Amino acid sequence: MAYGLPRRFVLFRSTCYGPRRRCKRVPSGGPDRYEEINLFCGRSLPHSWWLRNMAHNKFTHSPVAASKQLEWKVPLGNDDAKLNFVLKTPKGTRDYHPKQMAIRERVFNIIINCFKLHGAQTIDTPVFELKETLTGKYGEDSKLIYDLKDQGGELLSLRYDLTVPFARYLAMNKITNIKRYQVAKVYRRDDPAMSKGRYREFYQCDFDIAGKYDTMVPDAECLKIVHEILSELQLGDFLIKINDRRILGGMFAVCGVPENMFRTVCSSVDKLDKNPWSDVKKELVQEKGLTPEVADHIGDYVRQSGGLELIQHLQQDPQLSQNKQFLEGLSDVKTLFEYLELFGVTNQISVDLSLARGLDYYTGVIFEAVLLWDQKELHVQQQNDHDEALNVGSVAGGGRYDGLVGLFDPKGKKVPCVGVSIGIERICSLMEKKAAEERVRTTTTKVLVAAAQKDFLKERIKLISILWDSGIPAEMLYKKNPKLLSQLHYCEETGIPLVVIIGEQEIKDGVVKLRVVRTREEVDVPRGSLIEEIRKRLSHS
Repeated sequence: MAYGLPRRFVLFRSTCYGPRRRCKRVPSGGPDRYEEINLFCGRSLPHSWWLRNMAHNKFTHSPVAASKQLEWKVPLGNDDAKLNFVLKTPKGTRDYHPKQMAIRERVFNIIINCFKLHGAQTIDTPVFELKETLTGKYGEDSKLIYDLKDQGGELLSLRYDLTVPFARYLAMNKITNIKRYQVAKVYRRDDPAMSKGRYREFYQCDFDIAGKYDTMVPDAECLKIVHEILSELQLGDFLIKINDRRILGGMFAVCGVPENMFRTVCSSVDKLDKNPWSDVKKELVQEKGLTPEVADHIGDYVRQSGGLELIQHLQQDPQLSQNKQFLEGLSDVKTLFEYLELFGVTNQISVDLSLARGLDYYTGVIFEAVLLWDQKELHVQQQNDHDEALNVGSVAGGGRYDGLVGLFDPKGKKVPCVGVSIGIERICSLMEKKAAEERVRTTTTKVLVAAAQKDFLKERIKLISILWDSGIPAEMLYKKNPKLLSQLHYCEETGIPLVVIIGEQEIKDGVVKLRVVRTREEVDVPRGSLIEEIRKRLSHS
């Protein structure tokens, strides 16, 4: 017996897979038994009851089943799936190469440093939440939530954003005042447009202020933070659009929109930044069921944008000025504008009545930042019903959500909150395109420890250890006898600014040779003064 097979069946080697071959020895039983063996070792499963059971027992339950299945290439199990497998990342995800990671790290550092500058603390929350925690918080976007397969316990979903988990965190821990930031991945079952920085797995950088404070002061700080970050990143001109959900609610009520249709109309109006009004109106009438007259009335309002002059104009509107909800929202936006003037950022701020942001949890001021490029730069033709600067999508967004924490609190206790989320992926995609032709350093190495002659590996190890212990980023090549030219070439390729060279003469004289890669200047430095000299030169570079 071999692997549980009768001796007369051990006839074929692994090469038998494929066209039928003659055996060197035909087993007893004649051609019928030979055909059964051929079927077993060839292209299909055996048809006889005995062989079918033998194949099942010996080849699926045997300890050697997997190895013999591959060796004999019997088409059992999921071999076809293995043969069709394509090695790739899942749809909507990507790997990041060292150059891309260097760019991303710079962006993260700018954002996090800004958050810290404003006194924020950081927290972390699970990458998945109870499904019930996320359900009903995102309006029509709820269909984009990733649900995890039930493992017989809790029903779970991957987090859609960082805001809802933050609200759950506040309610669980009875926290009523905090200024926090969080940088973490979120997941959405969206149709990815990876060239535009849209993915199914991506980072968000969130800054939030929770607590009862004077009206619009925390909101103004959030907008100031967005302005600081986008200015520091130097991505070009940008615009921060602001609106208020109460303004939208009052405006829609005046136009004749039923209260129960507020959210669905918001989701349509919010598409005005990407689609012309004619398309939005068509959706409102044909899909949402509004009359053309109501849709036109909405269009008269939502296509307006501007600064304080628009606020003053809206205050005098005979219909809107009679709506209490609208006036409350407009009053807060006016106060917000006054604070933003004190911060000196109103040149990049605009009140935009089409801004709706579809998430259900917003209750007051909402805002969104977009990058502005002219038509030649974008190489697109866009026909709008009104003139406006072209944008390449939102890179930040946020708003006030005073009721979200109360949804998780057993007693319904509300904690006023306002926050902003920075769209890191779209920013990084733009910066990668800008840096496509540039040489981007992927390490922070400042010094390469090199040798001018052979057999100096131990000396290099001793010297680089001194540099590391002194906190100086350093490298050396992992060869016993690297050529000096190769070592210098490595510095030029990777952007390492300094080289420490040791040799027989340097050891005799108690010095090392310090070379500046860019200028090729070389100086002898006493070994005891090496660390001080390196720090001095790095501080001036």
